[in-house]
Amino acid sequence: MKLERATDADLPALHRLIERAYRGDTARAGWSHEADLLDGQRTDPQTLAEMLADPASHLLLWREHGEPAACVALTDKSHGTAYLGLLTVDTSRQADGLGRVLLAAAESWASQQLAAARVEMTVIVQRAELVAWYERRGYRLTGERRPFPYGDQRFGEPRRGDLEFAVLEKAL
Repeated sequence: MKLERATDADLPALHRLIERAYRGDTARAGWSHEADLLDGQRTDPQTLAEMLADPASHLLLWREHGEPAACVALTDKSHGTAYLGLLTVDTSRQADGLGRVLLAAAESWASQQLAAARVEMTVIVQRAELVAWYERRGYRLTGERRPFPYGDQRFGEPRRGDLEFAVLEKAL
């Protein structure tokens, strides 16, 4: 899988892809959505544009028939650590292994381009099936928990009051 850096011109299509995969009824076509935990947006065009402008952030995409079909964000946290987020696969492709391929490509990119020896991520604790999926790919729970940003509409509208993030990591 060849990942390429997103550009400003890609942002509208990437925003649509991310929202369809994570939120609302369209997300329920796939298995990795947050639609039962959060309403509202997953991200917004401004946040994606800020990622593009940040030299430590790398918004990467994979195209199918010229359109973004998957994306992932990597942030260089320095000291050999990359933060992985926004792993997104079009809902029509989630059952065919594209997520595994995307994750492996992102890990390779982090190692080669960012000189990362370790990848860190956060997953909402209540998404046990997704945590298990990452564990099957070599990630381990660190035991650290981070608070969910309640009150910040940029991250959606929680449907429950007990959301928090589990930190996972993997040595590359």
